[in-house]
Order: sequence, then structure tokens, then C-alpha cells
Amino acid sequence: MVHAVWGLPKLPSGVALTTFLFDLDGTLIDSIELILRSYRHTMRTHRGDEPADDIWMAGLGTPLWVQFRRFTDDPAEIDAMVATYRAYNLAHHDELVRPYDGIVEAVRALRERGRPLGLVTSKMRSGAIRGLVRASLEDAFDVVVGADEVTHPKPHPEPVRLALERLHRPATGAVFIGDSRHDIECGRAAGVKTAAALWGPFDRSHLEDLAPDYWLERPADLSLLAVDD
Repeated sequence: MVHAVWGLPKLPSGVALTTFLFDLDGTLIDSIELILRSYRHTMRTHRGDEPADDIWMAGLGTPLWVQFRRFTDDPAEIDAMVATYRAYNLAHHDELVRPYDGIVEAVRALRERGRPLGLVTSKMRSGAIRGLVRASLEDAFDVVVGADEVTHPKPHPEPVRLALERLHRPATGAVFIGDSRHDIECGRAAGVKTAAALWGPFDRSHLEDLAPDYWLERPADLSLLAVDD
């Protein structure tokens, strides 16, 4: 099987993809089992049952308070559910989280080529740093943008725009790599190229209608985006 980057769009003459922004969960780290266990535990604790995993997965890539708003509009209950989720998640994080095969090498290869790197996540900044440490990537990114640093989280363009601002880089020549619909929508709204990471929890059919600029089948395909113009 050939692992390729599908649908290479032409950038303006003299412009190459030079700035790489990444999502965290489902893109750099495989944390899906931890996420679902945390969700199930929270729903059992607060509601006495476990709604289908698909309900939670549909909102993957958005902050916890947005997710729990699906189940209640009571701010106090949302805060309590978020606290329960985070406590369970923190207690089991290092046991259940690992980097995807090949992603550490792929990210470090981009860094060695001098590409500015940013992390754009719907996690709180502290949780994002812990995930990077678990993947041994805590020193790989020039900037980290967490959900607690923006007013409007993904799929709003603000997180990507803030990352570019901190990197002092324009949208032209930037690409946002993520696994979820919220990542693709966020990147497109911010005016950057988008790349769908198919090694995460979602397959091509889940993202097809959004028509991301690139389809990445495996982390090694990132090197194909880093060619100089």
C-alpha cells in the first residue's frame, strides 16, 4: 500500500508550507481510551448511566464545558462534571496515553528542518503540556495554545490565529494538522491549509465533506508537506 499525501494544492509562487500547527489528542497522542473512560466515569457519577460513546466522540476537539453542555445547561453542574472528568483523567493519564507510532520522529524531523511548530488544543494548557511530556515532545513546540488562553475555542479560528501571532508567522504557508472536524473547520476559518491525520480515531469518510487540503495516512507523510518550494 502506498502511503501518500492526497490532493496537493498549489501555493502561490515562491511559497512553501513552512509553519506547522498540530492538534494534540488523536493527532500526536493516542488518548482516546483515556478520554472515553473519563467520560463514562463522569456520566456514571453524575447521571447514573453511560450514554453512547458516539455522543462524546462527535464533540471531540472541543473543550469539556462545551461537551458537557450537551447534557445540562446548569453552569454549576457543568463545572462539577468538568472537575470529575479532570480528576479521573489526571489519575489515569500516564497509564493510558502514548504517542502514535512514528509521530515523535516526524515532529522532530520538522523541527530539525527549522520549521516553526505550534500546538493548538482544546485542552487546558497544563493538560496539554502533560500530554507533550508523556510523548517526549515537551521541547518540540515553539508555542502552545490551550483552551484556557482563548475566548472562542475550536472550531472558531481564534486558537490558530493566536498561535500564528505568537509565532510571528502569516497564515500563508501555514498548515494545521488534526484528526477531527473541529480541527479542519478551525484551520479553514483561520485561512491556513488543513491536513487530516488519518491515524487518529476518525477515518476519511468522517471528514470527506470538509475537503481538507491534505490527507495524511501516517505520520511519516508529514515530510512530504515540508518540501521546499
